Amino acid sequence: MEPPAAVGTGTGGRLRAAEVIGTLCLATDLGMGFPFEHGALTTVIAMRLAACLGVDRETAVQVYYASLLSHAGCTADVHVAAEVFGGSLTEHLNPLMYGSGRDILTGLVRALPDPDASGLARTAQIARRFPRMTRETRPALVANCEVAGMLADRVGAPTAVPGLLAYLTERWDGKSPLRRASGEAIPVAMRIVHVAVDVAFQLQIGGTDFARRVIGDRAGRAFDPWVAVAVTDASSEILKVEEGSSVWREALAAEPEPWLSLDGKQLDLAVAAMGRFADLVSPYHSGHSAGVAELAGAAAQRCGLDPGGVRTVQRAGHVHDLGRVAVDAATWGKAGPLNADEWERVRLHPYHTERVLSRSATLAALAPVAGAHHERLDRSGYHRGSPAADLPLPARILAAADLFHAKLEPRPYRPALTRAEAAQTVLAEARSGRLDPDAAAAVVEAAGERSPRVMHPCDLTDREIQVVGLLARGLQTKQVARRLGISVKTADSHIQNAYGKIGVSSRAAATLFAVEHGLLAWGEFPIPGQQVRT
Repeated sequence: MEPPAAVGTGTGGRLRAAEVIGTLCLATDLGMGFPFEHGALTTVIAMRLAACLGVDRETAVQVYYASLLSHAGCTADVHVAAEVFGGSLTEHLNPLMYGSGRDILTGLVRALPDPDASGLARTAQIARRFPRMTRETRPALVANCEVAGMLADRVGAPTAVPGLLAYLTERWDGKSPLRRASGEAIPVAMRIVHVAVDVAFQLQIGGTDFARRVIGDRAGRAFDPWVAVAVTDASSEILKVEEGSSVWREALAAEPEPWLSLDGKQLDLAVAAMGRFADLVSPYHSGHSAGVAELAGAAAQRCGLDPGGVRTVQRAGHVHDLGRVAVDAATWGKAGPLNADEWERVRLHPYHTERVLSRSATLAALAPVAGAHHERLDRSGYHRGSPAADLPLPARILAAADLFHAKLEPRPYRPALTRAEAAQTVLAEARSGRLDPDAAAAVVEAAGERSPRVMHPCDLTDREIQVVGLLARGLQTKQVARRLGISVKTADSHIQNAYGKIGVSSRAAATLFAVEHGLLAWGEFPIPGQQVRT
């Protein structure tokens, strides 16, 4: 089956807020360990419920955005949870979140031991971790609600939604851990969202009949009976899920009209918030995405990108690590070497960034840049191992900025470097042919450090780079000399010097080298004899 195409949903030159917030919702699927588009499915179910209940438009809008953002706080204090729980809270706790107090405690306890622990080891881990679990549960829930509300405000949700998310964990019977409200004191929109969230879980576990039975059992306890009965007595259409289909389009179409939209400045604020969401997965990465975006934007200006190109680099810098949330916090906090499985998950986080961004037609334009931040010109990077020819200048700038800023930050396996040390690291990568020399120099200078002469692959000079590029375009020695305004003898000397440094003796081999190392700038030197077409 082909993946669903990105959907263009702009309105009059503006971007639909649902596209941006829906993209964040996809990222929360990764952070929670849900199936992809689980949050979108939850939103579709919530809107079907709202329609069945006949709520007014204002309430329907609140249901829509609160549902998309219902797990936006999933990265809050996740590193603490990784220290307390050895197992998956998503697997053990979330299906029981709206059950009885005993159900909830059972889910928490089941998540305490490591998955492979058994017998006495399992019992010992539960006993050792239980006291901290009791201390950390309430603060974690508070943080989850607060972060979700703050992100809702930053990504452009309607003004009522951030306040609604304070009721994320409340119950109809008032027996929630935070005890903030009960019954009709809980906003109607959140009563609908609570049911939709649980329905989506139960559908995943046991299907339609199972979901109806569970919701019915929890009516009058966790859930408003008025909302729950819409599930238990409804036609199969409310809970209908087509196997193998994408619900992204349906989720976007479910927003009540007129659709909420964002202008360029609001989009900048939204992508910055998405970066902060990703960075919360580990305290070692706090502020990383914002720092990379600022540095990459400044370097892009130094490299001569136009304002649109600079903006793309900056926005890609904010969201480049969205895929980081797909990797558990324990891995990011590990001081020792990663095992094969951990490394594979780390290696794929840029892929997950691309995957999340690709659903939105507007944000999909950032995916090739954002997803390439760990690629290297010599194909030693990840996740694709792309050759230099496949890495445009914006991606090269972001890769250098990401490395520089990462070196300024402490990691569990090393201390932070000084700015001078970070600069030397980046420049060394350029000298070795892994980073683009111009991009590396621009990043170092944008960071306020001095950059020595840019070093090209094989220590080629700037003039030799030009000569090799012209040869690759099919120019003969005399034509190269004429194009560069130098003598034929000087041109031939540059050619022979370049061949010697590269270790080749033919134009074809030099062309292959130029392509592999990204030395060709299309449009800089036209191929001779070609007609100019408009």
